[in-house]
Amino acid sequence: MPDSPASTSSTLNTIRRLLAFLVLFGLIGTTAELWLMGHYEDVWQWTPLVVMVAAAVAAGWLVATWSPAAARTFRVGMVLLMLSGAVGTVLHYRGNMEFQLEMNPSLGGVALMSKVLHAKAPPALAPGNMVLLGLVGLVSVWRLHSSFVPRSIA
Repeated sequence: MPDSPASTSSTLNTIRRLLAFLVLFGLIGTTAELWLMGHYEDVWQWTPLVVMVAAAVAAGWLVATWSPAAARTFRVGMVLLMLSGAVGTVLHYRGNMEFQLEMNPSLGGVALMSKVLHAKAPPALAPGNMVLLGLVGLVSVWRLHSSFVPRSIA
């Protein structure tokens, strides 16, 4: 027997809230980790901190109110988070590549890529965490307060 619309709606709301809380928790943890690592030496290093704090504020507002304005702000925050993570991944990769080429100018191809991806500092793929948090955040508000989505299907 299929779930009633009220039961389905309640389940969906619970999943939305849990996902939003997970995003908020992830943002707080990742921001704290970057701060403790001293990730604030220049503007490029401050950027993810600022974006994550802004996204966390938007997430907190969403979790507190679930208003249409909070959902729109949260969506913008998640897109900025994903963009920042993508840029960070490129910057980390390029920084590691420059270092590896200084250490061994003859490296190239798969050997260079392997060295770059295995480098400990900065971890080349770590900013991808921001992309993941942004995607989970967008999933949590999928079709929430969207004017173009019908409220019910008759």
